[in-house]
Amino acid sequence: MARPDPEGVTGIRPEIQNGFDPERVAEAEDHRPYLHLNSNTMAYLSLHYHIIFATKRRAPMLDKAWREQLHGYMGGTVKGLGAFPQAIDGWNDHVHLMIGLKATHTLADVVREIKKASSVWIKDEIGLRSFAWQEGYAAFTVGWREREIVRSYIEGQEEHHNRKPSLKELVELLKEAGVDFDPKYLG
Repeated sequence: MARPDPEGVTGIRPEIQNGFDPERVAEAEDHRPYLHLNSNTMAYLSLHYHIIFATKRRAPMLDKAWREQLHGYMGGTVKGLGAFPQAIDGWNDHVHLMIGLKATHTLADVVREIKKASSVWIKDEIGLRSFAWQEGYAAFTVGWREREIVRSYIEGQEEHHNRKPSLKELVELLKEAGVDFDPKYLG
C-alpha cells in the first residue's frame, strides 16, 4: 500500500516513486525469481531450451575426430549471438544443445544462425562441401530444476547412442513432451 511521503505531495514514499520498494525486495528474498518493474522496466527471466537437429537425411557425417571442435564452434556461435551455451554434444548424425536465451531472442532465428554458421565451418574447415543440416529442429523448454538432468543427458550422447538409435531417441523425446509429429518428416 502506498503511504504518504514526508511532504504529503504525491502520496507515495519517495523510494517507491521510481518503482523501487525496498520492503518488496526484502520480502522477495525467499521467493526467486523476482520480477521487478520500475521506470526502467527490467524483467528477470530463465529461458532455457534443449534443441536437437540432424544432418540431412540423417547421414552419419559428424566424425568423432572433429565433432568436439564443431561443438566448440557452435558454442562460440551461441555466445556471438548473445545467448548462453550450457551443453553441446551429439552423435554422428545429430546435435543436442542446451542454451539460455534472452527475452529479445527468437528461437527460430538462433537455431537458423547456429545451423548456418556450423555448415560453413564444416564445409570450410573440414572440407565436406556437400554437408547440410536437415530442415527443421526439435526444441523443448527446460525448467531451472531440470537443467542439470538435461545437461547430463546431452553430455552422455556417445554412450547413449551405443544403445539406442538417434531417430528412436527423438521419437521418445517428442512423445514424452506431448509434441504431435508426422513420422515422415523425421527421417
